Amino acid sequence: MRLAHRPLLVALLIGLAAQALFSIQLGRPTNLVFDEVHYVPAARTMLALAEPANVEHPPLAKELIAIGIALFGDNPIGWRAMSTLAGTVTVLGGFAILMLGFGRVRVAALGAYLLAINQTVFVQARIAMLDGFLGAFVTCGIAALLWAMRAQPGRRTARIVLAGALLGCAVAVKWSAAPYVAVACLAVLLWHLGSPTVRPELVEGRPAPTTDAPAALSGRPSTSSGRTALGLGLGLAILLGLTALAAYFATFTPALFYARDAITLADLLPLQQQMYAQQTVVLRPHPYQSDWWSWPLMLRPIWYYYERDLGIMRGILLLGNPAIFWGGLVAVAACLWAGVRGSRAHLALALLWLFSIAIYVVIPKSLGFFYYYHLSGIFVTLAIPPALMLRKHRNADLWFAGVATAVFVYFYPIIAAAALPNDQAFLRWMWFGSWR
Repeated sequence: MRLAHRPLLVALLIGLAAQALFSIQLGRPTNLVFDEVHYVPAARTMLALAEPANVEHPPLAKELIAIGIALFGDNPIGWRAMSTLAGTVTVLGGFAILMLGFGRVRVAALGAYLLAINQTVFVQARIAMLDGFLGAFVTCGIAALLWAMRAQPGRRTARIVLAGALLGCAVAVKWSAAPYVAVACLAVLLWHLGSPTVRPELVEGRPAPTTDAPAALSGRPSTSSGRTALGLGLGLAILLGLTALAAYFATFTPALFYARDAITLADLLPLQQQMYAQQTVVLRPHPYQSDWWSWPLMLRPIWYYYERDLGIMRGILLLGNPAIFWGGLVAVAACLWAGVRGSRAHLALALLWLFSIAIYVVIPKSLGFFYYYHLSGIFVTLAIPPALMLRKHRNADLWFAGVATAVFVYFYPIIAAAALPNDQAFLRWMWFGSWR
């Protein structure tokens, strides 16, 4: 049977390939990289149930890193093993989003492939930091929400609970995911109130039908009573929010059993206030700081690592794949235009990227860094396959994938900590002075 008709098999193959890609030479460098100096020691402390550590962020990512250490040992593989799994889950979450939104295996497979080589997902999948886990839970939470919207009423509740739990876990990794919970609740409400209007010719590239599309095709419920729709939508939105809240607070369970300074249930809310105070403190200027408007242009990437490891020069540069990140901006514009013309699926992807950027326009952070763009980098990548659908050229997606692959291979030595000939080798990849 053709793979185009077997999305689960395609997803499995993509997942295995992504996991293999992220795991190659995972033990290099052999020492702690960039913010691993914060999160790996915190994970060790959590694994020992010793005392609070790195309390400015919620605990889930550090708990997952601790699981990796417990499974594979306190070594580079153990530190980063769960991050590789998070990277693979992110790739599969992207596949699910596009499959549920556009119904084409080719589109979903291309999106998943581009995620694996968009470079920021690759780098975050190979380091024990927070953002890789954030991307995994947010993408899967969005996919679960889309899955719930396609369900029959009897199955919708369980899927809403799943979406809420995943998004709540995202918040338990990093508070920057909280706005996605709010938007998901609003989306559930508005979806139940919306009219079953769709323009499938813009989504699937086929001629417009002569009759109105049925509600099942549009993915929206056909309810005869606005009051019933409002009640159902409001109830499911509240359920999603409460599930997210429960999942978030559940991740603090290990803190109840610390040998020193264990918390009680009564301490949970004051602890959130303490976390907020620490996350909003004014920080000193940093050489890698950057403003939100510069992230899509990649004006200031970050050297996570550049030094000798066991006598060999290695480097890790957090830099997006230029073909994908810059080409993705054109794709977002194309999706926005298709949305104006009536394609809700294209519009949703474009608005998702815009929303991810808008969060950092208003977020109370004194400093910004390029790795804050991680979620936006995922969404700009996912916009590319649907945008290519709008073109008449049948093989435009294959040409783009080829160019993106060539760029990934070109940058691979300085995103994968490969052996470099000398300490000046990085100059080969420095297209701009601000990349140094």
